[in-house]
Amino acid sequence: MSSIDYNKLASDSLEDIPPDRETCTALLTDPNIQIRRLVDAAFEVRRTYFGRKVQIHIINNAQNGHCPEDCGYCAQARTSDAAIADYPIKNDDEILAEARSAYESGAFRYCMVFAGRGPSKRRVERLCGLITKIKQAYPIQVCLSPGLLDREDTANLKAAGLDRLNHNLNTSEARYPSICTTHTYQDRIHTLEAANQSGLELCSGMICGMGETPDEISGIAHTLRELGVSSIPVNFLIPIAGNAVSQATGLTPDYCLRILCMYRLVNPRSEIRMAAGRETHLGDLEPLALHAANSLFMDGYLNTRGSSRVRTLQMIADAGFTVDSDHALDNLLAEETRAASPDELEAKPEDLKSREQLRSFAS
Repeated sequence: MSSIDYNKLASDSLEDIPPDRETCTALLTDPNIQIRRLVDAAFEVRRTYFGRKVQIHIINNAQNGHCPEDCGYCAQARTSDAAIADYPIKNDDEILAEARSAYESGAFRYCMVFAGRGPSKRRVERLCGLITKIKQAYPIQVCLSPGLLDREDTANLKAAGLDRLNHNLNTSEARYPSICTTHTYQDRIHTLEAANQSGLELCSGMICGMGETPDEISGIAHTLRELGVSSIPVNFLIPIAGNAVSQATGLTPDYCLRILCMYRLVNPRSEIRMAAGRETHLGDLEPLALHAANSLFMDGYLNTRGSSRVRTLQMIADAGFTVDSDHALDNLLAEETRAASPDELEAKPEDLKSREQLRSFAS
């Protein structure tokens, strides 16, 4: 029988006292953990800070491929042989049209992702102009994932109206050299520190399933807390043929659910997102994961399709949650059900996106 006091886990978290690393590791590994009681403890914290609302995020893969980095998990890396539809940076009109579509689809936040080590000063200037236009046109939060940045870059992006900067830690400092050699874990820490100093909200998380230990997963949860990260995407590795790291290890639906609950208890006020791979690795437990996580991605990920909009919205409704949006969930679901194509409804979450899906607003 597990010695975990589930009521104390919840009450301590609500008092901003996180479970220590030893307890966190036990939450992931102890076979006697009562999973429903763990979910209830996480939900008490989630409900206190976020109610029953789910924040929907939509990613714009604004540039695909052409990346000089060798991150083993990424289909855009120079070392990957994945059959992605690569293209240079989209034009401004296309990016703005996708921001409009994200807002009209009920997204709380629009996330622009750019492949590459980091942007030039000229690209930062262009991004600043785009962010200002989006914020003027739509009442939507804007997040940017551009790669490595310095203090000058983050200050300019903040002045342009950027709400949040994404830069994932992805794995532990000790494991990082086995995942990527073209930049370091500390490079990523420096970017997060620069963003924090500029007053930007921080978005940073990890990818589970790359061989990390439960202790490492627990350690990253605490590191993100120490950095003051307000948005934590918890990704589960999507197996993509051609990537250097192409097979997920150690992930079961039960384990993935435990991870999300643990991250919630360690970071009670942070947005916890069940991100890439939620459909594949959580399986039938995916709706239950909404009791710990309060956000998710819709329209898939950078290169994989993910669930259809209809399935995602229906899951939220069936689980008794609503969306954090200007648009009512019932209306969004009815509209998406009418518009859904057979291809969209029948696609597998891990299928690669076509060029048309990646660039639906290309001129």
